[in-house]
Amino acid sequence: MGYREDLLSGRVAFAHLIKVWHERNGWSHRVLPALAEALDLGRVHNSQLSMLRNGKLASPGPEVFLALGRINQLLAREVRGGSLGDGLRQRLADSPELVAALETSALPVQDEGAPVLGPGELLEVFVGLRQPPVAFDLRIDAAEAVPLSAALAQLFTAGRPWRLCREPVLAAYPVEKRQRRERFAEVMAGQRDFSAAELDSELPDMRRTLARLGATGEAELEPDQFLELLRQQAKAMGLTATGAMAKLDLAAAIRQQIQAPPASPQEGL
Repeated sequence: MGYREDLLSGRVAFAHLIKVWHERNGWSHRVLPALAEALDLGRVHNSQLSMLRNGKLASPGPEVFLALGRINQLLAREVRGGSLGDGLRQRLADSPELVAALETSALPVQDEGAPVLGPGELLEVFVGLRQPPVAFDLRIDAAEAVPLSAALAQLFTAGRPWRLCREPVLAAYPVEKRQRRERFAEVMAGQRDFSAAELDSELPDMRRTLARLGATGEAELEPDQFLELLRQQAKAMGLTATGAMAKLDLAAAIRQQIQAPPASPQEGL
């Protein structure tokens, strides 16, 4: 692959990284530029960030990578479980909206247990010399969103009706934000589907949900393994990339249910 292909691949990967970083933290496009300005960490404008997210900024200046990398390092160093360090809180005393955004979520760009990416590493991603962290490189095609949403619901309910599983599954879902909890419940109930970007941001919490349900260990499934599990689940369900299911004779299926003896309720459900 020549350098032009490297640059194009890196730009696409970086756009995906920026999107997932925002989605995962629930940030608006104003948070990173405002942090850079308030903390004097570099300079990145809203318009530049928007173009980076869309893969349309071919030659960002060094101050952009300086700002994003230093913010990323600061988040890893000074924010723990929604709690800001005293020094950072004091520096943001005049920006309560930024404090609120970071208290809600401030996940840095890094793989679990790996060093956090700084300015130089982010630049290497942008020019195609480094792969993004796996957790930020789960590129899900838009056409996969529907079958993967169905596969998630099938996995978390073990094929049982949502009304029987709702309480334990929602109790295991670690997100506290009301909007995301409602969206998750709607997907589990089959009332809507995640978009590809939403799936990107939800995957880490989906893995934690499985662990809290006792189905897997906390680190048993790596992000790429979990995504592949969902793809195989969707395939086994007969779902295509457009979300269409293999043709089902609904009348015959209902007759089979009527004729079959009622199943015994599962203990604990």
